[in-house]
Amino acid sequence: MHSVETVLFLVALATVVATFARRLQLPAPTLLVVVGVVVGLLPGVPTIEVTPELVSLIVLPSLLFAAGEELPWRELRSVWRSVTVLSIGLVAVSAAAVAFLTVLLTPLPFGMAFVLGAVLASTDPVAVTALGRRLALPPRIQALVLAESLFNDATSLLLFRVALTAAVAAGSITWASTAGTFALLAGGGVLVGGLVALGAYVIRRRTMDPVLETVVCLLTPYLAYVAAESISASGVTAVVVTSVILGTQARKLTTARIRLQLNAVFQTIVFVLERVIFGLIGMQLPGLVSRLAGNQSQWPLQALAIAATLVVVRVLWIFPLAALSRHKSDGALSWRAPVVVSWAGARGVVPLAAALSIPLAEGSSVGQTERDLVLVLTIAVIVITLIGQGFTLAPLVNSTGIALTATHLSQEQATARAQLAEAALRYLDDIQDSETAPEFTIEELRQSWKARLARVVARGSADPVETAASTAYRQLRQDLLNIEAAELERLHEQGAVSDSTRRRIHHILDLEQAGLSDNP
Repeated sequence: MHSVETVLFLVALATVVATFARRLQLPAPTLLVVVGVVVGLLPGVPTIEVTPELVSLIVLPSLLFAAGEELPWRELRSVWRSVTVLSIGLVAVSAAAVAFLTVLLTPLPFGMAFVLGAVLASTDPVAVTALGRRLALPPRIQALVLAESLFNDATSLLLFRVALTAAVAAGSITWASTAGTFALLAGGGVLVGGLVALGAYVIRRRTMDPVLETVVCLLTPYLAYVAAESISASGVTAVVVTSVILGTQARKLTTARIRLQLNAVFQTIVFVLERVIFGLIGMQLPGLVSRLAGNQSQWPLQALAIAATLVVVRVLWIFPLAALSRHKSDGALSWRAPVVVSWAGARGVVPLAAALSIPLAEGSSVGQTERDLVLVLTIAVIVITLIGQGFTLAPLVNSTGIALTATHLSQEQATARAQLAEAALRYLDDIQDSETAPEFTIEELRQSWKARLARVVARGSADPVETAASTAYRQLRQDLLNIEAAELERLHEQGAVSDSTRRRIHHILDLEQAGLSDNP
């Protein structure tokens, strides 16, 4: 009963915190972590125990699925080399650096120190997405940061399982077994994700029931995660692959009305799960600290040193990479991008799930004190990065001048909408000669789209206009909206509009199409 009360309390608290965070222009997850720590320190508050199942089976799949759908596929193709270097090289170096520092500063043996390093080596897609959602980053940088956090999981999990084999089960490690584990983690995750995405695509293409399609969409990330974990593959990778594939096919899967419904449902779920889990992270820390032995009082300084090491290693890795990229592209990148990317390395839900999965059972060489210390340091580093980077990332982005201005975004959207309107008018000219629609209907829609184009030029917006309700009018208007959607995809593929602008305009077109289907 206490668990239900805790979740309800966190949902109510998250709503209040999110309201104040929006007014104060602060990241809600960071503010929730702070509030969670404060609430956990209050007398009378019960000790919070977050189970591995809560994080891995309930929270992670939906949040990862939502993050994967936000990944701009076009920009990913231009940064995949950098993503690969960060997802493999930086993760391995970060894990090694944390492991050596942990051996120097804590009583943990090297095996458990390397487990801690593997847990904290990769950036977290949930935290990075939550912090970056409110920033107007250039498309390539946004794609780089998000893709890195989504695809570095396989390397981190490989190091984590190798470390657990050595530290917990005292098993032997060979290069062959390590390569096999990596192939199963990454390859198995990609294969399962692709199969689940294919199955979901086939089902959703044949489903017009909004309730049924919503259920299928909600179950998809959980099916991908459980199926991958059942064969010892990476559930996180499977969910990410599924979401990226389905995200690229979103407009082919269903109707505008159902897309709007799914968007509203997922926004609600992401809001609740993100706020609850970040609140739980903060509330869990005081209880874990109270369980530590008396000689572990140095954990705050140890956590600060580990967090600082992660930042330093990230800076030392990213700046040479940026310099090499700038040399190859003849100065395409500046120092501003490496500064932002270096600071956008928050840890969050995925490291917490990994730390909670450390076994403590009969036959294991891990003691309760060692596991508690790893958990405390993990959660403390998560809190430090969420607070330190969460509160300062937006000011850093603004101070570097790399953020896209509201004027730029508005102008890009207005230019794109003007091009869409012109494509629709060209379509009307084409069908007028073929006499496939009544002349008065074509002329009425031509005047409507000319008015739309005039509003775009004058105010940078284009509100939908309804002037008739005849079947021919609605059908032809639907065709024009489809022409605009196709033109928008063409502009996006050519690089004329960014992914964020494409999503905003698609949402506007979906609203118009849904309005047409609601008319008699």
